[in-house]
Amino acid sequence: MEVLELTVPPEGAGERLDKWISTQVEGVSRSAAQKFCEEGLVEAAGKALSKNYKLRGGEALCLTIPDPVELDVTPEDIPLDIVYEDASLLVVNKPKGMVVHPAYGNLNHTLVNALLYHCKGQLSGINGVIRPGIVHRIDKDTSGLLVVAKDDQAHSSLAAQIKEHSFDRFYHAVVYGNLKEDSGTVHQPIGRHPTDRKKMAVTDKNSRDAVTHFEVVERYQGFTHVRLKLETGRTHQIRVHMAYIGHPVAGDPVYGPRKVISSLEGQCLHAKTISFLHPKTGELLSFDSPLPGYFTRFLSTLKRR
Repeated sequence: MEVLELTVPPEGAGERLDKWISTQVEGVSRSAAQKFCEEGLVEAAGKALSKNYKLRGGEALCLTIPDPVELDVTPEDIPLDIVYEDASLLVVNKPKGMVVHPAYGNLNHTLVNALLYHCKGQLSGINGVIRPGIVHRIDKDTSGLLVVAKDDQAHSSLAAQIKEHSFDRFYHAVVYGNLKEDSGTVHQPIGRHPTDRKKMAVTDKNSRDAVTHFEVVERYQGFTHVRLKLETGRTHQIRVHMAYIGHPVAGDPVYGPRKVISSLEGQCLHAKTISFLHPKTGELLSFDSPLPGYFTRFLSTLKRR
């Protein structure tokens, strides 16, 4: 289990406890926050709080999140866009809007549910029952390629390649503004945002090294189409790094401008290309995913300007 200590800021006064928790803790929905309260897992000064408790501001909350390994994840017959598959692994082209793995309060309709059905349970167990086979992740509203391991040996090999930076991952994005350079590197540590636990940020506190390389594909009025290479794989890395240099990803509701481009339904970010050595044969495998419809339609709109 995970124990979190949260301090309610003055501006949180008057808000319901369950709602406030759902906005502050990544991966915790409001229904999950309500369940935590009902089970006595949210306390202040040693006293359990009800879900409808009205915050006063300044409370020091203690939230205990149960170990997710106890959750029962069921296979679901959800169509998958499988780019490649063999006895050791498969490469999936994930659509925008699909969550990669279940979390407390969000157990169904994820990529893992679909994989359990498709692979009949034959997935690596290194990451536990919640994330079987998942070697690396992409955000819910990021589309594109990711590799899934069917056994622990394949998983270990692929994870080692990512750690050694020999597993190549290239993304395409449309970002706000006109980048000054045609290419460059953002090398800044990323950790949890100091006041908003649902966000990540460039910070020196409890952070990890993060490196993102970028190059301009095409420039438009007010926007730039870029190609990005991940050297590391931190949570929200591209979104955080691009926002940090003043060019947030278009459509990003978390790190972008308050006025979101709603037609994109999330960030305009696509995991386009991955390359790695096959964990069993040593063969170099490379896969490319065409830019999806939401991405090309947005580019067409920018070109018409």
